[in-house]
Amino acid sequence: MLARHIMTSPAIVAPTNMPVLEATRLMKEKKINRLPVVDNGKLVGIVTKDRLLRSAPSDATSLSLHEIHYLYGKLTLGEIMKKNPHCVSPDMTLEAVAAFAQEKNVGSLPVVEDGKVVGIVTTNDIFYVVVNPILGIGEDGSRIVVRNCNSTKEIMLALECVEKEGLSLVNSSYIRSKRGEENDFYVHISEEDPTGLVACMKEQGLDAEVRARR
Repeated sequence: MLARHIMTSPAIVAPTNMPVLEATRLMKEKKINRLPVVDNGKLVGIVTKDRLLRSAPSDATSLSLHEIHYLYGKLTLGEIMKKNPHCVSPDMTLEAVAAFAQEKNVGSLPVVEDGKVVGIVTTNDIFYVVVNPILGIGEDGSRIVVRNCNSTKEIMLALECVEKEGLSLVNSSYIRSKRGEENDFYVHISEEDPTGLVACMKEQGLDAEVRARR
């Protein structure tokens, strides 16, 4: 899977000369938290909702209310944006996008092709595409965890039980703990009653139980 497959497109962008107040209204209207900033179609910066909030005048200012409104009304995105933001190409793999976002500690990455912003990928997009299916979020059926599953043989025994019980496998995943003390294998089936599957796994000596997802 590539960045182009999960990005939000077309991306909502704004010019450098857009007033901050107008950008705030735009982001609220479009329900977005990040806004790529372009100059003659080229990506030059990015602003976030937090950055917009930080640009607001402080209550401790000595300026009059009229002066505050006047100056803040003239403030543009080009003056407050984060310049030269990190970006990715639409053909970058999902794995590479996720690793790059973690490396740069950013929550969003504009997707640029031929110098133009064609989309934007956020960490939420990655969650929806990768993490949600692994955790079974939003999916019907049942989810079973095999605790302390530390060998290929144990994984195969669990999957053989799915086949033996005539069940439909939605997905499976192997999650290693950070300390390596407890590695769990998860099986997600489309059926709502996993009783027979859990019993089969236990007969094979596996430490299996139904995992609640809500």
